[in-house]
Amino acid sequence: MLLHPSPTMFFLWPDFLWLMPALALLPAAYLWLLRRRGKAAVRYSSLGTVRAAAARRQWRRHVPPALLLLACAGLLFATARPVARIPLPWARTTIMLAMDVSLSMRVSDVKPTRLAAAQEAAKLFLQDLPRDIEVGLVTFAGSSQVAQRATLDRGALVTAIDAFQMQIGTAVGNAIVQCLAELFPDHGLDVGDMTFGSKPRARSLDTKEKEKAPPKQIAPVVPGSYNAAAIVLLSDGRRTTGVDTLVAAKMAADRGVRIYVVGLGTAGGAAPTPEGMPIYMQLDEPTLREVARMTGGEYHHAGTAEKLRSVYETLGSRLQVMTRETEITGLLALVSAALALAAATLSMLWFGRTV
Repeated sequence: MLLHPSPTMFFLWPDFLWLMPALALLPAAYLWLLRRRGKAAVRYSSLGTVRAAAARRQWRRHVPPALLLLACAGLLFATARPVARIPLPWARTTIMLAMDVSLSMRVSDVKPTRLAAAQEAAKLFLQDLPRDIEVGLVTFAGSSQVAQRATLDRGALVTAIDAFQMQIGTAVGNAIVQCLAELFPDHGLDVGDMTFGSKPRARSLDTKEKEKAPPKQIAPVVPGSYNAAAIVLLSDGRRTTGVDTLVAAKMAADRGVRIYVVGLGTAGGAAPTPEGMPIYMQLDEPTLREVARMTGGEYHHAGTAEKLRSVYETLGSRLQVMTRETEITGLLALVSAALALAAATLSMLWFGRTV
């Protein structure tokens, strides 16, 4: 059973909190000892002068016991194993960038074009990330390709971003599955099989050739709970082919992978290409928002180049420091030990004895 005294903290062992009222006995015992010493001092009139001189430093005698009381409270609180939501450095080691390179990326409503703005923003995003985070790049239009496997080499990623080639179609679901296949190579995910269906293969005469392993069955986890990777997905349209977008999002959610979605361009529909040829494009915001919601990620709309750069800057900051549920038992125990040590040190310095 978990106790939730506030939305930002709960306890793994809440039953130990029932011992907290026992701490009230310590101040009561301290007051009783003070009163007892006071009665004993009254019997000796010669001590009056000493007591008057000591009254000016009366507050010192209460500091060590107060620190000791706080230390006991902290240790008892730590025994209940509190878990709090606090900002911590990002624990992930891999980010997969999935970027739309469909023909609608030629549209110039985002200056100079959607593709050029996306390329520039992606490069700035790479600059802001810590160097110890690997980044992979997947491009998608009517199909999806791994443009660059996850690497620490920012130069290789920039080269891959500059080499984008636009194609027909928009397979958003394929891009998500392709990213998952890169993050979980042992899960047997195959975009081709999911798109066209697996075909029976003739058994090879070569005994060394192994048959293709079927997709690995996994036990679904809490969406967004996988702390080793995340996906940043950029799209300017709606799915026209390939794996269903929400089916792919469910696969990511079952693996705990967050997807941060960036919707680029005009949400209303039509926009002219640089050649003057109209391409009907309508950003499928409801589906993209659902992808982010299902996986515990976020959705951002970028209608201008400036907004796109701002979104990537926000994501870069968000992916470096995240608020996570973290047990703070060790921290409380350390603070309590420091308070107890301070109490003992002050008591020795001021009174020549421990508390």
